[in-house]
Amino acid sequence: MPRPKNKEELITAANTNYEKLLTMIENRTDAEKEAEYDFGSDEKKKEAHWKRDKNLRDVLMHLHEWHLLLLAWLQNRENGCNKPFLMEGYNWKTYGDMNLVFYNRCQTISEEEALEKFKDSHKRVMEALDTFSQEELFTNTFYPWVGGSCIGGYFISTTSSHYDWAMKKMKAHKKNCEEN
Repeated sequence: MPRPKNKEELITAANTNYEKLLTMIENRTDAEKEAEYDFGSDEKKKEAHWKRDKNLRDVLMHLHEWHLLLLAWLQNRENGCNKPFLMEGYNWKTYGDMNLVFYNRCQTISEEEALEKFKDSHKRVMEALDTFSQEELFTNTFYPWVGGSCIGGYFISTTSSHYDWAMKKMKAHKKNCEEN
Protein backbone atom coordinates (compact mmCIF):
# COMPACT_ATOMS: atom_id res chain seq x y z
CA MET A 1 0.00 0.00 0.00
CA PRO A 2 1.51 3.38 -0.96
CA ARG A 3 2.24 5.95 1.73
CA PRO A 4 -0.90 8.03 2.41
CA LYS A 5 -0.83 11.56 1.01
CA ASN A 6 -4.10 12.86 2.46
CA LYS A 7 -6.47 12.33 5.38
CA GLU A 8 -8.75 9.92 3.52
CA GLU A 9 -5.83 7.72 2.43
CA LEU A 10 -4.41 7.84 5.96
CA ILE A 11 -7.66 6.68 7.53
CA THR A 12 -8.04 3.94 4.94
CA ALA A 13 -4.45 2.72 5.34
CA ALA A 14 -4.62 2.75 9.14
CA ASN A 15 -7.92 0.88 9.28
CA THR A 16 -7.00 -1.57 6.52
CA ASN A 17 -3.72 -2.56 8.14
CA TYR A 18 -5.38 -2.67 11.56
CA GLU A 19 -8.00 -5.12 10.27
CA LYS A 20 -5.36 -7.21 8.47
CA LEU A 21 -3.32 -7.39 11.67
CA LEU A 22 -6.34 -8.48 13.72
CA THR A 23 -7.15 -11.14 11.11
CA MET A 24 -3.58 -12.45 11.27
CA ILE A 25 -3.83 -12.60 15.05
CA GLU A 26 -7.13 -14.51 14.87
CA ASN A 27 -5.80 -16.98 12.31
CA ARG A 28 -2.63 -18.01 14.12
CA THR A 29 -2.03 -21.72 14.51
CA ASP A 30 -1.43 -23.29 17.92
CA ALA A 31 2.24 -23.64 17.00
CA GLU A 32 2.46 -19.90 16.28
CA LYS A 33 0.78 -19.09 19.58
CA GLU A 34 3.05 -21.36 21.61
CA ALA A 35 6.45 -20.81 19.99
CA GLU A 36 8.68 -17.96 21.07
CA TYR A 37 9.69 -15.51 18.36
CA ASP A 38 13.24 -16.41 17.38
CA PHE A 39 14.88 -14.84 14.35
CA GLY A 40 18.48 -15.42 15.42
CA SER A 41 19.24 -17.77 12.53
CA ASP A 42 18.28 -15.19 9.89
CA GLU A 43 21.33 -13.04 9.18
CA LYS A 44 19.17 -10.48 7.34
CA LYS A 45 17.26 -9.64 10.51
CA LYS A 46 19.89 -7.51 12.23
CA GLU A 47 17.74 -4.71 13.69
CA ALA A 48 17.35 -4.79 17.48
CA HIS A 49 13.60 -5.46 17.37
CA TRP A 50 14.17 -8.90 15.82
CA LYS A 51 15.95 -9.93 19.02
CA ARG A 52 13.81 -7.88 21.41
CA ASP A 53 10.26 -9.11 20.82
CA LYS A 54 9.66 -12.70 21.95
CA ASN A 55 5.92 -13.01 21.33
CA LEU A 56 2.77 -11.30 20.11
CA ARG A 57 2.29 -9.54 23.45
CA ASP A 58 5.61 -7.76 23.02
CA VAL A 59 4.65 -6.62 19.52
CA LEU A 60 1.18 -5.43 20.56
CA MET A 61 2.50 -3.55 23.56
CA HIS A 62 5.14 -1.91 21.38
CA LEU A 63 2.37 -0.66 19.08
CA HIS A 64 0.29 0.44 22.07
CA GLU A 65 3.18 2.37 23.65
CA TRP A 66 3.80 4.24 20.39
CA HIS A 67 0.10 5.08 20.23
CA LEU A 68 0.40 6.54 23.72
CA LEU A 69 3.45 8.59 22.67
CA LEU A 70 1.45 10.07 19.80
CA LEU A 71 -1.59 10.81 21.96
CA ALA A 72 0.51 12.51 24.64
CA TRP A 73 2.40 14.51 22.03
CA LEU A 74 -0.83 15.70 20.42
CA GLN A 75 -1.69 17.41 23.70
CA ASN A 76 0.69 20.12 22.43
CA ARG A 77 -2.13 21.20 20.15
CA GLU A 78 -4.45 21.75 23.08
CA ASN A 79 -2.11 23.15 25.70
CA GLY A 80 0.28 25.13 23.54
CA CYS A 81 3.44 23.55 24.94
CA ASN A 82 6.35 22.20 22.96
CA LYS A 83 6.71 18.68 24.39
CA PRO A 84 8.93 16.42 22.26
CA PHE A 85 7.43 13.31 20.65
CA LEU A 86 9.74 10.80 22.32
CA MET A 87 9.92 10.14 26.05
CA GLU A 88 12.07 12.53 28.04
CA GLY A 89 15.72 11.57 27.85
CA TYR A 90 15.49 9.93 24.41
CA ASN A 91 16.04 11.16 20.87
CA TRP A 92 15.88 9.64 17.39
CA LYS A 93 19.37 8.19 17.84
CA THR A 94 18.50 6.52 21.17
CA TYR A 95 14.86 5.55 20.68
CA GLY A 96 15.89 1.89 20.54
CA ASP A 97 16.69 2.19 24.24
CA MET A 98 13.25 3.71 24.79
CA ASN A 99 11.74 0.68 23.05
CA LEU A 100 13.52 -1.51 25.61
CA VAL A 101 11.81 0.48 28.36
CA PHE A 102 8.47 -0.34 26.70
CA TYR A 103 9.47 -3.99 26.38
CA ASN A 104 10.54 -4.28 30.02
CA ARG A 105 7.41 -2.72 31.45
CA CYS A 106 5.06 -5.04 29.54
CA GLN A 107 6.47 -8.36 30.67
CA THR A 108 3.78 -9.01 33.29
CA ILE A 109 0.89 -8.26 30.92
CA SER A 110 -0.99 -11.12 29.29
CA GLU A 111 -1.41 -11.39 25.54
CA GLU A 112 -5.15 -10.88 25.95
CA GLU A 113 -4.63 -7.69 27.95
CA ALA A 114 -2.07 -6.47 25.40
CA LEU A 115 -4.57 -7.03 22.59
CA GLU A 116 -7.25 -5.06 24.44
CA LYS A 117 -4.82 -2.22 25.18
CA PHE A 118 -3.78 -2.15 21.53
CA LYS A 119 -7.39 -2.09 20.31
CA ASP A 120 -8.26 0.70 22.74
CA SER A 121 -5.27 2.86 21.86
CA HIS A 122 -5.88 2.35 18.12
CA LYS A 123 -9.43 3.58 18.63
CA ARG A 124 -8.19 6.62 20.55
CA VAL A 125 -5.59 7.43 17.87
CA MET A 126 -8.24 7.22 15.16
CA GLU A 127 -10.55 9.48 17.19
CA ALA A 128 -7.69 11.97 17.55
CA LEU A 129 -6.95 11.73 13.84
CA ASP A 130 -10.55 12.64 13.06
CA THR A 131 -10.14 15.97 14.89
CA PHE A 132 -7.50 17.18 12.42
CA SER A 133 -8.22 18.74 9.04
CA GLN A 134 -6.46 17.75 5.85
CA GLU A 135 -4.43 20.96 6.07
CA GLU A 136 -3.41 20.36 9.68
CA LEU A 137 -2.34 16.79 8.92
CA PHE A 138 -0.36 17.30 5.73
CA THR A 139 0.97 20.86 5.76
CA ASN A 140 4.59 21.01 6.92
CA THR A 141 5.11 23.58 9.66
CA PHE A 142 1.35 24.00 10.26
CA TYR A 143 2.10 23.52 13.95
CA PRO A 144 5.49 24.95 15.01
CA TRP A 145 5.98 22.25 17.67
CA VAL A 146 6.06 19.51 15.02
CA GLY A 147 9.53 20.63 14.03
CA GLY A 148 9.15 21.30 10.33
CA SER A 149 7.35 18.14 9.32
CA CYS A 150 3.65 17.31 9.35
CA ILE A 151 1.51 15.58 11.93
CA GLY A 152 0.17 13.21 9.29
CA GLY A 153 3.58 11.56 9.10
CA TYR A 154 3.45 10.74 12.79
CA PHE A 155 -0.01 9.21 12.40
CA ILE A 156 1.24 7.13 9.47
CA SER A 157 4.27 5.96 11.42
CA THR A 158 2.28 4.92 14.49
CA THR A 159 -0.58 3.28 12.59
CA SER A 160 -0.41 1.89 9.05
CA SER A 161 3.40 1.68 8.79
CA HIS A 162 3.79 0.25 12.28
CA TYR A 163 1.01 -2.28 11.66
CA ASP A 164 2.81 -3.33 8.50
CA TRP A 165 5.97 -3.82 10.59
CA ALA A 166 4.02 -6.02 13.03
CA MET A 167 2.55 -8.11 10.21
CA LYS A 168 6.01 -8.68 8.70
CA LYS A 169 7.22 -9.90 12.08
CA MET A 170 4.21 -12.20 12.43
CA LYS A 171 4.73 -13.57 8.89
CA ALA A 172 8.40 -14.29 9.66
CA HIS A 173 7.35 -16.07 12.86
CA LYS A 174 4.76 -18.10 10.95
CA LYS A 175 7.40 -19.12 8.42
CA ASN A 176 9.72 -20.20 11.26
CA CYS A 177 6.94 -22.27 12.79
CA GLU A 178 6.16 -23.96 9.50
CA GLU A 179 9.84 -24.82 8.93
CA ASN A 180 10.29 -26.36 12.40
